[in-house]
Amino acid sequence: MNKNIIAIAIAALGFIIGLGLLGSAIKNRNKSENTISVTGLGTKQFTSDLITWSGSFSKNNFDLKLAYDGLLADKKVINDYLISKGIKQNEIIYSSVDIQKQFRNYTDSNGNNVQGEFSGYNLTQTVSIESKEVGKIENLSRNITEIINRGIEFTSSSPSYFYTKLTAVKQEMIATATKDARERAEKIAENSGSSLGNLKKGTMGVIQITAPNSNEDYSYGGAFNTTSKEKVASITIKLEYEVN
Repeated sequence: MNKNIIAIAIAALGFIIGLGLLGSAIKNRNKSENTISVTGLGTKQFTSDLITWSGSFSKNNFDLKLAYDGLLADKKVINDYLISKGIKQNEIIYSSVDIQKQFRNYTDSNGNNVQGEFSGYNLTQTVSIESKEVGKIENLSRNITEIINRGIEFTSSSPSYFYTKLTAVKQEMIATATKDARERAEKIAENSGSSLGNLKKGTMGVIQITAPNSNEDYSYGGAFNTTSKEKVASITIKLEYEVN
């Protein structure tokens, strides 16, 4: 009889311990799941402080030397023009000369494109400028027809705009995004009658740079607009907090 009582007591004690362990496991599981994930946004609008611009000029001739001499003469006119506009010589960069043989092509009776006789050499060179005097280069690019009016075959590209202090902008945006995420998390915890605990995890998104008030799409690897002088940068920070 005593043995049966002891066995029942042992079984009951085991059942009680089992319930205690199960309750502890449930409590710990709920604690691990009791978190808040929020995303904060940091933005900054700024004006580009670096501009690049380029254009190309060409010369055609049956004689290669005459074509090169003509290209060299055009280069001097272009260089003198740029200097007269206040461009520094060390800001002007010329590419190597690209030489292409030209042929008169025609279509035969079967509709095939056939390379015909030699029609001369085409020589092309590119001139590029990189400067922090953004306004000056902008005006230059708009008035480049002055070179064309001097009889030079010149093709101008659109300027590209950059910002040299992007690292400082990024740090400022990260701070703003982190503060924004923290405030969101605190508000959610407050509304649920809880308090914010330790930060468990933080994830930073990629920086996106677009033109203001544009419909440019964000890119997975980060957008980087170079066509607009005025820019807007943005970055997101995702934070995960424990909730008490």
